[in-house]
Amino acid sequence: MGYKYVFLSIVWLGNLPFLSAQQIQVHIDSIPGTEVIFPMARIPGGSFFMGSSEQEAGHQADEAPRQEVSIDGFWIGVYEVTFDEYNVFRQRRFDQSNLTINGKQYDADAVTRPSPPYEDPSFGMGTFGYPAGSMSQYASLRYCQWLYEKTGIFYRLPTEAEWEYACRAGTTTAWYTGDDPAALDSVAWYYANSGGVFHKVGEKAPNAWGLYDMLGNVAEWTLDQYQTDFYASMGDSAKINPWRVPRNLLPRTVRGGSYDDDADMLRSAARKKSDPIWQVRDPQIPKSVWWNTDAPFVGFRLLRPEAQPTPQEIEAFWALVFGE
Repeated sequence: MGYKYVFLSIVWLGNLPFLSAQQIQVHIDSIPGTEVIFPMARIPGGSFFMGSSEQEAGHQADEAPRQEVSIDGFWIGVYEVTFDEYNVFRQRRFDQSNLTINGKQYDADAVTRPSPPYEDPSFGMGTFGYPAGSMSQYASLRYCQWLYEKTGIFYRLPTEAEWEYACRAGTTTAWYTGDDPAALDSVAWYYANSGGVFHKVGEKAPNAWGLYDMLGNVAEWTLDQYQTDFYASMGDSAKINPWRVPRNLLPRTVRGGSYDDDADMLRSAARKKSDPIWQVRDPQIPKSVWWNTDAPFVGFRLLRPEAQPTPQEIEAFWALVFGE
């Protein structure tokens, strides 16, 4: 797998609460055997306050109490995963480019592939350059597994804590643009400006860490089981890289809000739980594990840990998240 490091100079417009310019370290990852690339930004490790206070407009009980948590460094997708990327996996192409790294054969052919979707996953909103919507969390994770088998590099979904840390990019306000929802138009597609559809990734301004569409466009899966009192249940040890490990299929946690949400659901601390109604029109029995036929507003973003786990740890991770 080839990638290169570049430095993007981000110039901010409006009254964003950051320096006028900032350098972001990015590397360009690719899917072997294709021309598909996806930039990932380096997020330094650190601590932040997760959740929101009762004084924040739109505050919900499941965002409390605020907890100071510590996060290890990682790389995260500059953009949400697009249909351009996901369709390489879905359409079973380019599997001849398997790799041998440190004596291990990575065989993407062995990874379970998506079933044909019952509905057009994009619902006619667009595929080339558009976020991969209608994703189930399972579909997102299988893509990560397939990408690992294609590249020898471990990718996964971010935890809730990692997602919020990356989204806030050092801010403590309701949105990373501040506490005034009027500023959202510059960074997010949401109910007030989207026209009821998702848009191509990267059309709005990024946050201070160079990440686009962290708020709005499509909501994004995290690794976590949704738990209403998750923050209240944290002990001291759980405040280091916290992760609510899934034990049940539903509900799981989605972050960031979407093109179909009001501004309050785009707050950096806002949490949404997955819902069976996202598959109401799926006629399969049992319902597909791959597609949410009534949730084109849900997609995902890749994370790559800065400290890569061992092959044994990676296999244990897949077994855990897939219940194998």
